[in-house]
Formats: sequence, structure tokens, C-alpha cells
Amino acid sequence: MSNKVVVKFKDKSVLKGKTCNFYQDRALFHLMKLKGELIEIRLEQLKAIFFVKDYDGNKDHVKAYGDRIAGYGRKLKVSFLDGETIIGYTRRYAPDRQGFYIVPADLKGNNERVFVVRSATKKIETVPA
Repeated sequence: MSNKVVVKFKDKSVLKGKTCNFYQDRALFHLMKLKGELIEIRLEQLKAIFFVKDYDGNKDHVKAYGDRIAGYGRKLKVSFLDGETIIGYTRRYAPDRQGFYIVPADLKGNNERVFVVRSATKKIETVPA
């Protein structure tokens, strides 16, 4: 099964496509770009992988991270080096791992979940649910 993803790099470039072999403990994965080209991506090049509902999203949506999501662990605020912030829930955050999944506390947004690459973060903090 493949997942729709938007891949954001540390250099601010963005690619869209599908992946079926991303595993958080591996150093690389493959992305099938929208035009069909298969490329290899190294995790350390990335800021995050956004698993999305659709590629375009809703340009008019205003992010609001107030939704409670039961059973998804603790609520974190992730501040990236580029200034972007995401607030959501995670079950498996560990500071010594290369990254972790977060489910944004914005159920009306386009992101179903996000894999955050730790080396692209400035600060990660627990926030009250």
C-alpha cells in the first residue's frame, strides 16, 4: 500500500508523490514522484514527511491545533529550525531516535500524520492536552 506524501527538505525544497517503503528506522526510502519518476531519498536531508489527504490541501484552511485526539499519546509542540511549528500527539517520541510520528491536533487540516526528522527541529516540548 502506498501513502500520499509531501516531502519537505532542510533546504526548503518540496516534493510530492507516493511511498510504500518508508520505515522510521531506515536511512533512506523511495518516492514515486507525481510524474512517475522513482527517486531515492535520504532521511537526513529532510525536515519532515507529511502524510496527506490530498496533494493540494485547502489553501484557505487556518491551522488550529486545539483538537483532542484520544489514545494518541502525549501532546507535543515541535518547533522546526525554519520557524514552522506543529502541535500534535505522539506515542513514540524518544530524543535519541532520528525521528518520530506526530498526529496534528488539527483534524480539519490536510496532514494525517507527520514524520518529524529530529535534526531539523529547534525545540520539542510537551504541552497540556
